Amino acid sequence: MRVIAGKARRLQLKTVKGMDTRPTTDRIKETLFNIINDLMYDAVFLDLFSGSGAIAIEALSRGAKKAYLVENNREACNCIKENLKFTHLEDGAQLMQMSCNEALARLNGSEIFDVVFMDPPYNKEYEKDVLIFLGKSDLINKNSLIIVEASLDTDMSYAEELGFEITKEKKYKTNKHVFFKIME
Repeated sequence: MRVIAGKARRLQLKTVKGMDTRPTTDRIKETLFNIINDLMYDAVFLDLFSGSGAIAIEALSRGAKKAYLVENNREACNCIKENLKFTHLEDGAQLMQMSCNEALARLNGSEIFDVVFMDPPYNKEYEKDVLIFLGKSDLINKNSLIIVEASLDTDMSYAEELGFEITKEKKYKTNKHVFFKIME
């Protein structure tokens, strides 16, 4: 796994040992950032369920001014720290070693995020809980983009009733990215 583009281009990243995390493959990460690259310059980026930190590191490498990485697994947090140090991107990063719910509550009212990315454990509906919180929070606005990485069979038809519209869905072999905006 490597950084695809930007300041830290081609640098290899460490991954978390074991099966607790699923690193986003380089090909999928490249496709994702080809879609959102225009949003990266000077962006405030939130990476929930960060794993190795690869997504937030890619955002920082491509010009995001700040990235918050939320991860509650200690080994994963150590991996994130190593990757941030290795890529020299730690100045723009804020690692929050805590649950997603705790981090969202702490952040509420302090930042408005341009992009919120989440790759929660599949088929546990954590993304729905996050969307419910975001819809009632001060963390996003009408310009914010929310991206969920999920299994292909994850149903997100509830988005509209939570006040979000699905603006795009990109399917891969084993998973998908679903892009949300607040409904106007």
